[in-house]
Amino acid sequence: MTFASPYFLIGAFCSLIVGALLLWGSIGLRKAVKRFGDPMRVYALQTADPSKRRAFKGLVLVVGTALVFVAAARPQYGKGTKLIPATNIDCVIVLDYSKSMYAQDVEPSRIFRAKIEVARLVKDLPGARFGGVAFAGEPMGLPLSADGAAIAQFFRQLDPNDMPVGGTAIARALEHARNLLNRDPKSADHKRIILLVTDGEDLEGDPVAVARGIGGEGTTVHVVQIGGRTPERIPEVGQDGKILGYRTDRGGKPLQTWLSADGEKQLADIAAATPGGVLIRAERGTTGIDKIAAEIRAQMKGELSERVETVYADIYYVPLLLAILLLIGEGLIGEVPYYRFVPRRPPGGPADSPGAQLGPSAGFLPSPFAMQAARPPSGKKSLPGENKPSFLIERVEPDPPPQKGKKGGRRERS
Repeated sequence: MTFASPYFLIGAFCSLIVGALLLWGSIGLRKAVKRFGDPMRVYALQTADPSKRRAFKGLVLVVGTALVFVAAARPQYGKGTKLIPATNIDCVIVLDYSKSMYAQDVEPSRIFRAKIEVARLVKDLPGARFGGVAFAGEPMGLPLSADGAAIAQFFRQLDPNDMPVGGTAIARALEHARNLLNRDPKSADHKRIILLVTDGEDLEGDPVAVARGIGGEGTTVHVVQIGGRTPERIPEVGQDGKILGYRTDRGGKPLQTWLSADGEKQLADIAAATPGGVLIRAERGTTGIDKIAAEIRAQMKGELSERVETVYADIYYVPLLLAILLLIGEGLIGEVPYYRFVPRRPPGGPADSPGAQLGPSAGFLPSPFAMQAARPPSGKKSLPGENKPSFLIERVEPDPPPQKGKKGGRRERS
């Protein structure tokens, strides 16, 4: 058995406080009786001892209160099993195609190595759907598709020289990837991942704010950071793919690329703004995409794989019904037995005899005056039945089981 809301069980233990309060009240009552007078004389004035009934009522109240909290904790038991199908993965790869990706700190170049590892990622994740976004100053994308080879071909046929606008517009690229996922009707039921591969920072938009909006929709953004703070020269590559030299500014100085401290913080904040997002920094000779691929494969074999779960049935109504019955019974049980006062008349006496007049006039409670009125005048012999009191206190209780040789009946006491 398990509980859907086990924190309510704390209230079940707190019901012991109710029992402690009742016990404290009982002790206080005994002290009050001692202050009032002799306890034996005070108890002799009572028609019954309510201590046992009060203890029983307190026990019923404590148990009933505890069962209410047990019912609130929603007890459950295993009723059967059901098969949970595997969760599909939708992954949009966002690859940076700025001119700085021609840098050769990763052999043979950043962009060439990234294309190879993206193709390997698509191949190593069968069953997942992929989309692609290539960006520099403006993004261009390919919708989600189960054909991984088409996504790999989309990235393979592009080069940084093909991008119409230069720059590193990460915010626009993330927004474009977000739209690709939202436009697909099946993506809402799948695990959604955006893989950002870049070597720079966005100096125009606010990619962290865009990442927060993406994370609010349940999408994870993984970031692969290529390059670091070490300056790297940017080659000049022709349309045929051959290196023509190194790029220079208008003054003839060579152009270099590096990532500032603010740029590294920006990429880390993008990953941290989404659930489960991680930042992978490329090591010498690799881009780090293979580490993301290994993590996604582990998820597909673990939490996202087909599994069997136990189906639990709620049985909260059982302790709840018992609690209701106990609390209602506690209210119906009195602290003392029920007494009924029955007047008694002398057998065979006249209607105006002193005993007959005493019953209606003396009320229900006996008093010394009523007892005196029931006695005959001094010096006169009492007739049979005249010296008996004209009232009877009758305790209504179930008849005890008859014993052998004795007849059952009810017991009267005067």
